[in-house]
Amino acid sequence: MLIAGALGILFTQVAFLAHEAAHRQILSSGPANDKLALILGNGVVGMSYSWWSTKHTRHHSNPNRVGKDPDIDVDTISFLDTDAAEARGLRRAITRRQGWLFFPLLTLEGLNLHALAFRHVVRRDPVKDRTWEIVLLLARFALIWTPVFVFLPLGMAFAFLGVQLAVFGVYMGASFAPNHKGMPVIAADARLDFFSKQVRTSRNVSGGWWATWLMGGLNYQVEHHLFPNMPRPHLSRARSIVREHCRTLDVPYTETTLWRSYGIVIAYLNRVGLAARDPFDCPVSATYRRV
Repeated sequence: MLIAGALGILFTQVAFLAHEAAHRQILSSGPANDKLALILGNGVVGMSYSWWSTKHTRHHSNPNRVGKDPDIDVDTISFLDTDAAEARGLRRAITRRQGWLFFPLLTLEGLNLHALAFRHVVRRDPVKDRTWEIVLLLARFALIWTPVFVFLPLGMAFAFLGVQLAVFGVYMGASFAPNHKGMPVIAADARLDFFSKQVRTSRNVSGGWWATWLMGGLNYQVEHHLFPNMPRPHLSRARSIVREHCRTLDVPYTETTLWRSYGIVIAYLNRVGLAARDPFDCPVSATYRRV
């Protein structure tokens, strides 16, 4: 089980490298970086590079903009009041307490990312490098899952995969969630310049070198969004320049601790989840009914 947890951490760290390769931060040419990201993303992590690249490019162009940023589209979790108000059935029950359920739900995110990868590569729409994506995904799961089921008892094999997928999902979600969740949401018709749009919707996480290792450089989210091709080692140097420029332009620069950022995310999701609750349900009467 310790090895399973370690694999979850390892795959997340490789996902950070795939993210950097996709941003042209590692090798000298664009095609070489694309190939590296494909190998790391599909062949090691088990995610579809073309799916992630399309989604992530849209996010970088319009972070937290309604209707344009896929990262705030409704899924199991609602990031907008309007989406929360439209939730029905099981999703409505989850949405009402989604802030507290956010991190427990992340234990399923690893499995979800793998499922999205296969769903993407077999769809009818055009997929870049479809054959290579399918081959790398199949090879990856065959090499990792086959020994697990061959050398471990069936119950332990499923437990092994459960731990690995849970750690991977939580680590991935916990690294990306502090970046934009709880930051200002931009209306679909709002007009903002590039600098203000990127800085106002992004949040840095303090902590220095340990935060950089833990989050794969995503702790410098403001600088990453301003300079998406800038390699990880240079983001800390850019931080002081960006902070000074923000003071000059009177643009808010947000930075907080990792734990504080999680508290902000949970509070924000709970606040959004209020829209899924019955407006005529009195909290006091509901409490006394339970008593």
